[in-house]
Amino acid sequence: MNRRSYIKTIGLGTGAALLSHPLRASSFLESNITLGVQLFTIAKWVDDDLKSALALISELGYREVEFFGPYDFSTQFAKDRWNQIKPMLGIKNDAFYGYQIKEVKNMLADYGLIAPSMHTDLDTLRNGLDHMLDKVSELKTKYLVLPAIQGDKHSLDHYKRYAEEFNGFGEKMAGYDIQFVYHNHGYEHMVLDGQVPMDYLLENTENGKVAFELDIFWMQAAGADPVRYLEKYPEKYKLLHLKDAAKPFRFSGDGQTSDQWMAGFPLMSDPGDGVYDIKAIIQTAKKTGVEHYYLERDLAPDPKETLRNSYNNLKAMG
Repeated sequence: MNRRSYIKTIGLGTGAALLSHPLRASSFLESNITLGVQLFTIAKWVDDDLKSALALISELGYREVEFFGPYDFSTQFAKDRWNQIKPMLGIKNDAFYGYQIKEVKNMLADYGLIAPSMHTDLDTLRNGLDHMLDKVSELKTKYLVLPAIQGDKHSLDHYKRYAEEFNGFGEKMAGYDIQFVYHNHGYEHMVLDGQVPMDYLLENTENGKVAFELDIFWMQAAGADPVRYLEKYPEKYKLLHLKDAAKPFRFSGDGQTSDQWMAGFPLMSDPGDGVYDIKAIIQTAKKTGVEHYYLERDLAPDPKETLRNSYNNLKAMG
């Protein structure tokens, strides 16, 4: 499978972490904000050696991680799709990379980390939700995140059906004290039938059962303003993906084709090193109900340097 096919089919997920583990003081911690890492930032490293990756994450001062799937409890369809992608990424395993979920729980505790959220996929949400909820509850996960819609999204009617489905996921998860979360990927901001689908999802999903994860890069790739969305929809966004861009990037079209995604990947940079006003976004997020702040630089070319540099940049903004 080539990289275009990968970008088109990707819909990954993960779990995250937070604990008052005093390795390093930071202005974020003093402001009641903890920093986490979406592990797709360091995908090959966690596949090779999850334990050493978590150790450095903790040592640097991060307190949360967000896993990406599939997992042993994902549907076979999700696993089969990921098996097509693995060789291109140099990844051998599904999460949790040879460890059982109880071992991961203990490992996170050992390093002063927790997993507030995990990414999953639409097929597992539809066809394996009960089994997944039984499993992730062991990690005390609060949010299950759909990172992208793998399905039709060419009319507003499609999004109307997704809003109903998202509410249904949230209703089911509520019994486990978990919320369903949708993560934007840019295409939701293109007007369909006179309306912005992202706005429709935000306005027609149930508070307390459905929340949202704001990805700074993909929102701005669609021409939308993260600060405006945070202000317009307070308390809807509970999670934030922090990444930057070496220069302004916009989709060439509707954001739904793999070539448009591919064009953005080389422009991603560590938060604080690029052109986005990360500090203003964080300040707004703090006022509007965001709870979890994750570094995510997709498939960072130098994972350890991105972890170190991003933490220092973000700490300086606090």
